[in-house]
Amino acid sequence: MTVVLWAVFAAASARAAATAPVNPGAETCLACHSDPAAAPDPKLKPLSASAHRRVACDACHKGTGDVPHAAGVKVVDCGNCHKSQTRIFKASPHGAAILKKRGPAIAQACAPCHGKGHAIAKVASEDSPVAKPNEPATCGACHAVHGIVPAEIEARAPVATFLRTIHGEALQSGNLKAAACKDCHGSHDIRPPSDPASRVSAMRIASTCGKCHAAEAGLYAESIHGTAVAQGVRAAPTCTDCHGEHDIRPPNEAGSRLAPAARTKVCADCHRSARIAAEFNLPLDRVGTFETSFHGLAARGGDLRVAGCASCHGWHDVLPSNDPRSRVNPAHLPETCGRCHPGAGKRWPGAGMKVHELLAREAGGSALAVFVKRMYLIAIPFTVCLMLLHNALDLGRKARGPRRWRHREGEVPLSVAERWQHAANGVAFILLAYSGFALQHGDAWWAAPLRALGGEGVRRGAHRAAAAPLLLTAAAHLAYLATKKGRARLKAMAPAWRDLRDPVALLGYNIGATARAPQLPQFSYIEKFEYWALVWGSIVMTVTGGLLFFHNLALAILPLWTVEVARIAHYMEAVLACLAILIWHGYWIAFDPEVYPLDWAWLFGTARLPSAPAPADEGEGEEDEDAQ
Repeated sequence: MTVVLWAVFAAASARAAATAPVNPGAETCLACHSDPAAAPDPKLKPLSASAHRRVACDACHKGTGDVPHAAGVKVVDCGNCHKSQTRIFKASPHGAAILKKRGPAIAQACAPCHGKGHAIAKVASEDSPVAKPNEPATCGACHAVHGIVPAEIEARAPVATFLRTIHGEALQSGNLKAAACKDCHGSHDIRPPSDPASRVSAMRIASTCGKCHAAEAGLYAESIHGTAVAQGVRAAPTCTDCHGEHDIRPPNEAGSRLAPAARTKVCADCHRSARIAAEFNLPLDRVGTFETSFHGLAARGGDLRVAGCASCHGWHDVLPSNDPRSRVNPAHLPETCGRCHPGAGKRWPGAGMKVHELLAREAGGSALAVFVKRMYLIAIPFTVCLMLLHNALDLGRKARGPRRWRHREGEVPLSVAERWQHAANGVAFILLAYSGFALQHGDAWWAAPLRALGGEGVRRGAHRAAAAPLLLTAAAHLAYLATKKGRARLKAMAPAWRDLRDPVALLGYNIGATARAPQLPQFSYIEKFEYWALVWGSIVMTVTGGLLFFHNLALAILPLWTVEVARIAHYMEAVLACLAILIWHGYWIAFDPEVYPLDWAWLFGTARLPSAPAPADEGEGEEDEDAQ
């Protein structure tokens, strides 16, 4: 019974201490201020639960010691007790603005955040307006109201955007460790970001974030960006430049500034700037070379697994390549690249290797790749111009005379097997060309169908799938060449001395130097040029495409320049092949007046439709129209 009585007494005492004001003289003050018949003050009702319930009334209300009160009672000054906080607050933009608007009454300045004097709760209390869960609403009382804050702050909607951040969502879910307003901005010492003394200024934001993210802040402090900021270089990026301010989202979440699809842009905002590049002597081509590399093209095509800037250079620990600790230091490239390409880099050269240039479309990373590209840049225009001139002269000559059907010496119709080989090769070529150029130019309007089907992965899969029928056709053709008829065809396709005479004779006829056109065989220099160009192109595309397809193996056992040369040759050979098909093959199977509108050999084995009547002059030779 004694224990029970003591427990009841202790509970009653604790409740009385928590609910009743115990400050000296409170009973005297409350005798009037709580008596309904004596003008009760409603502001006194919450006093019993406030943080000031043990504070004497005249500690705040100076000049109230005499009853009745003398005239000239002083306005409450919180600074009498909270001296350091008041001094800091008065020097802050908030303090200056509020005191200027409301006068020198410091209590009136404290009230918007802490509440009215008699209702002020301890900061740790869930009832306090400045308790962590209540901070967004308290700050939003001004920062979310039109006309109270400056327009540039209002436009950012700081409170609404904060509530949608990773910090705001965690706070709303009850996580009191999540950062809230004063964790970043401070409390009494809030200053604008442009003020060097502000906790969120560029020079101090890393230490502010480091209170929660200590490991990341430590890495950043040693990085090239962190050391630059420490030296006062404002152009160097800090936490908010990459992660955002009131819009911070998890890095792997869609919509985040650091989402896989957006990471390159974050780095490019600085590294594409000509002003920053000139000021700090940075290479200006890094973003461009990345965007035209394997990784950049795949990223632009929607492949979110592909390496971005941070995958190689790091996130918080970015260091220059000549720093032994850097992820892109030549000594560390096998480890860095090996995370995605096992074994890569073992045979790569050390210092001086231009990784960006080696991976870029421009081919500036190795002398051999530059040579190969220049050779193609010479060969492609030369070949195209030669084909156009040859066909233009032929078309001009034939257009001036009566139309004749094509007749070739010793012509043997194409077999069914030959037509099937041609059809399979044609379909595979078209699919390869379309999907391949769509990989290189994924943003082009004509690549929209493949983009709609799934983007980068679909284009890559379609290109590789189209290579299969081409290789199967090549294998079938090699088997066919082992047959009796195949050997005969190959013999007819073999280069001969007349292949040097016939073009000269045809040129002479087309320019009017001779009166008779040469009688060409079924497989003349025209067909032989196409056939052996196809053979050569197929070999080049198979070898280079194989290196690109098995890139992990190639990167592990070969120097990096071999992959670069393969990529350049693969693309340039495709350009040359497509132009040759359009200009050379397109003319001789469609626009040549002797077969127009189409050479039907691909379908029926001979140039003319089976129902077409034989021309009267077939087999009589090609005489000059003037002589006739």
